[in-house]
Amino acid sequence: MLDALVIAPHPDDAELGCAGGILRMQAEGLKVGVLDLTSGEPTPHGSPALRKQETAAATEILGLAWRENLGLPNRSLEPTLENRAKLAGVIRQTRPRWLFAPYWVDAHPDHTAATKLVDDARFWAKLSNTDMPGEPHHPERIYNYYCVHLKMAPQPSFVLDISEHWEKKLASIRAYESQFITGRPAQPFSFIEKLRDEASYWGKTIGVAYGEPYAAREPLGLTGFGGLL
Repeated sequence: MLDALVIAPHPDDAELGCAGGILRMQAEGLKVGVLDLTSGEPTPHGSPALRKQETAAATEILGLAWRENLGLPNRSLEPTLENRAKLAGVIRQTRPRWLFAPYWVDAHPDHTAATKLVDDARFWAKLSNTDMPGEPHHPERIYNYYCVHLKMAPQPSFVLDISEHWEKKLASIRAYESQFITGRPAQPFSFIEKLRDEASYWGKTIGVAYGEPYAAREPLGLTGFGGLL
């Protein structure tokens, strides 16, 4: 059983979008899992075997309690009824309190399909009189992380302080060397440097070193103001 299930269209999306959140939740004693929907391959610089190795390395760096792959097709991910049932079955078996999904606006069709699939599977997971595995379960919230291919200026619902966990987040991203280091064309500023600048910007918005933005379609509830920065 998980406290939080991060659902990623491809291996590396969870690391890019919410590795800081994963690490912070685990530091607070929560059990976090990641479900990659596809293998992420083919890509110009990777291979299925290499991507598995890189994913295993990133998983070890993050210290994840649980990580699986749903085996759906890369580049043609669709929120079909069959895929909805598969994902709902995982939700019913892992029983997370929270789901984390990609932001719902993106240029990458796999990302928007993944978000639609998560929304639909969350509803289906609570159904009774079904042949899906596990008992009915309805996660309390869906939080959306930013890992977008669209050039946009996000307006997040909240920004999480990940200052203590930034270096380990960065290490988990570096584990995908074929995607973010050797496979990137030479530029004045590297992809990794841009990620650091972005995290620093979000940290500045809340008065800390590094931050990670999140969105939520449903209102967020507070029991008090003690946890606000």
